[in-house]
Amino acid sequence: MLIGKNKIEEYNQPLLKEHRRKLDFIFPEVKDVEGILKKLMEFQVAIPSWALGSGGTRFGRFSIGGEPRNLEEKIEDIGLLHALNRSSGAISLHIPWDIPSNASDIKILAAQNGLRFDAMNSNTFQDQPGQKLSYKFGSMQHVDKAVRKQAIEHNIEVIKYGVELGSSSLTVWLSDGSCFPGQLNFRKVFQNTLESLKEVYSVLPGDWKMFVEYKAYEPNFYSMTVGDWGQSLLYANKLGEKAFTLVDLGHHLPNANIEQIVSLLLMEKKLGGFHFNDSKYGDDDLTVGSIRPYQLFLIFNELVEGMDARDMHHSTDLAWMIDASHNVKDPLEDLLQSVEAIMITYAQALIVDRKKLSVAQNENDVVSAQEILQDAFRTDARPLIAEARLRNGGALDPLTIYRKEKVRAHLIKERGSKAIATGL
Repeated sequence: MLIGKNKIEEYNQPLLKEHRRKLDFIFPEVKDVEGILKKLMEFQVAIPSWALGSGGTRFGRFSIGGEPRNLEEKIEDIGLLHALNRSSGAISLHIPWDIPSNASDIKILAAQNGLRFDAMNSNTFQDQPGQKLSYKFGSMQHVDKAVRKQAIEHNIEVIKYGVELGSSSLTVWLSDGSCFPGQLNFRKVFQNTLESLKEVYSVLPGDWKMFVEYKAYEPNFYSMTVGDWGQSLLYANKLGEKAFTLVDLGHHLPNANIEQIVSLLLMEKKLGGFHFNDSKYGDDDLTVGSIRPYQLFLIFNELVEGMDARDMHHSTDLAWMIDASHNVKDPLEDLLQSVEAIMITYAQALIVDRKKLSVAQNENDVVSAQEILQDAFRTDARPLIAEARLRNGGALDPLTIYRKEKVRAHLIKERGSKAIATGL
């Protein structure tokens, strides 16, 4: 379903007066407001192809209906999101869930929806139909060289699809690990994994990056072969300059200081990108900013400071993606909320008075440092986000348009109430 520019402008019209009033209030309070708006207009968050259908738990999955049945429909759904918020201009594919039948046609469809292809994602955490060997006891770590070779060949295949679509990066997340003490030899599985990753790395095109994603636990509960940022950094350093660490906010042990992790990875020039979500207990994959918004702000504060210290382009020098599971919400509504939360938090981080913060830090003025950060966090940045959307041709209130246009009802009518998205 497509919502055209004229329809969006029609919805925007009665909201403009109130929007201008809010904007007039915040403009004098923010330094370099035009510079901030420019950064907000440029910033894009990739939507993963697997997040467009209902998620699930170990206990059940409840389809919402009207879910995209193929890659073409997934691109159309993300195109709809991007038309509304103008900040969802990229799609991240998971292979083999989203193998393009005709790469040229898919590229044209993506371009028509204003989308580019973000990182390609491989899958060696599941056995696929017709697969010769099983990943039950690992993939790139496996004691059987034939299993490792199968995992390597799959990742190389994913790169080939990415080249056809115009992507320039590969994300490797491995569920490899162990559930019980003594199940495996830690040193041997590390070496097996490193050798496997090296084979994939060796065929990366010159302008590509490899992101090594870590996770503290699950599905293996005794050990994970890429279990934390230190292990991921170790792999990335051993692989070479095109390999980076990827941070998923839900892949940490409780109370981990993620903002410190990203600061150090940026300092070492080894932070590759982010998977955004939120959590209460573990890898809950909840709506971004729904549980720990201040933690998200502190992370973005370090991201902005670290990127500026290296003169990095905020939108393009790191990979930004949502990785969430929508178990009880309409996935498209959830994604609109997540992108909004990311943009608001990014704007708040841009508002931080860095000169004052640096002075407070150098003078050990702990109270002032806290006040400076919390002052930015408590700033209502929503008018700035809305203005950035408006200047980009988007909606002042994307979620309201989505609901008033009864998008989900239209999708159910078009695709059926039993339609289930490919993938998880």
